[in-house]
Amino acid sequence: MPGYGGSVTDLDPTRPKWPQIAERLADRIEGGQYAPGRLISSRSVEEEFGVAKVTAGKALAELRRRNLVRTEFGMGSYVTGPAERGDN
Repeated sequence: MPGYGGSVTDLDPTRPKWPQIAERLADRIEGGQYAPGRLISSRSVEEEFGVAKVTAGKALAELRRRNLVRTEFGMGSYVTGPAERGDN
């Protein structure tokens, strides 16, 4: 996902990476950069931020917890729309 300004070097080394990544992705979703239905794969998070699969998975799990994505087994995580999130 070039052009979105994310990399491991941009992250605060004094804090765990996964919450920082989750926050950046949440900002993109809530700001409209990522439209409802957009796929956010674990691999794309790994590649963009230069992190391990476990770290990417934790970031996506946080987005799921916040209802910003829904995950379909074997398919990936998709950005939810405002109605799915309970936004009015």
